Amino acid sequence: MDKNETRATIIRIGTDLIGRQGFNATGIDAILREAGVPKGSFYYYFKSKEEFGLAVIDHFADRYDQRLDTFLNDEEVTPLNRIRNLLESGLARLEQNQCTRGCLIGNLGQELADQNERFRARLEEIFSSWKERYAACLREAQGAGELAPELDLSVVAGFILSGWEGAVLRAKVMKSPQPLRDFIVTLFATVLRKV
Repeated sequence: MDKNETRATIIRIGTDLIGRQGFNATGIDAILREAGVPKGSFYYYFKSKEEFGLAVIDHFADRYDQRLDTFLNDEEVTPLNRIRNLLESGLARLEQNQCTRGCLIGNLGQELADQNERFRARLEEIFSSWKERYAACLREAQGAGELAPELDLSVVAGFILSGWEGAVLRAKVMKSPQPLRDFIVTLFATVLRKV
């Protein structure tokens, strides 16, 4: 593998291990061992563990943005159904991994926001971009007459993001997808109820 391929492999494996164990509990040696990279060469690819952590965050965010594109830009379904399909897909993924993974950005936010300002700021940028993606889809729903015109879509988008992240956390703690199911049902029966 060339340098870029090796770096990408380290990031991919690091994303997986950090997703399971957390950032602070994941040692660089374990990542390098799984990647088949010599123990002393980490700093050839990254200046610090912090730089590596930011690369992992960006890798996850890029992949999640692709998921958002797939669902929120799907013009075959109505805007509200795009949001429902995204959330139902997230529920299915959490069920597949027995509620052990959750959202890496949410997990790292809980673990690192008070420890590292660079991590906190980057995680907030990502959350803000997701909120704006929800708001854009909600604007489409409002324009299509699916939502009441008086709704503050920025507030609703923030509610969806915060509610979903909280439901993911509860699902992990309970080892049950029920909080996600409850969130989806309640969201569409109340806040996103069609007019």
